[in-house]
Amino acid sequence: MSPVLLGNTFPLTLIRRPVRIEPRPLDELRQAVAAQGCVSFWGHTNTLQAAREMLGFDPTPTTERPALTLNGDLLPSLNGMVFDEVWVLSPTYQTGYRPKPDQATPPELILNWQVLRVAFDCAHFTIPSP
Repeated sequence: MSPVLLGNTFPLTLIRRPVRIEPRPLDELRQAVAAQGCVSFWGHTNTLQAAREMLGFDPTPTTERPALTLNGDLLPSLNGMVFDEVWVLSPTYQTGYRPKPDQATPPELILNWQVLRVAFDCAHFTIPSP
């Protein structure tokens, strides 16, 4: 079982095969990370501290702003690891608030967190010929 791949957003341009995106409970994400470990591609440092406090573990990636790629099967890959699902944890801000780059978001401006599980269909997909 591979670790959970976690980020604060997921680029839709990397979806090249069928996916199912569904909201999931925060506790499900925490349980998955506790059971499987976590590989992070978190890109926005402004929410890292608040996410760390809320999650109970540190989602800081091993490198700054790591970039996901697609492998030959069109699945997300990071640091040589391939994943068939991605978890996205994004803050819901107070109305009208827009975070400034490289400035921590005050926790009181985060109303709650949205958890999405992006699962790539591996059973019913054939890679198209070029």
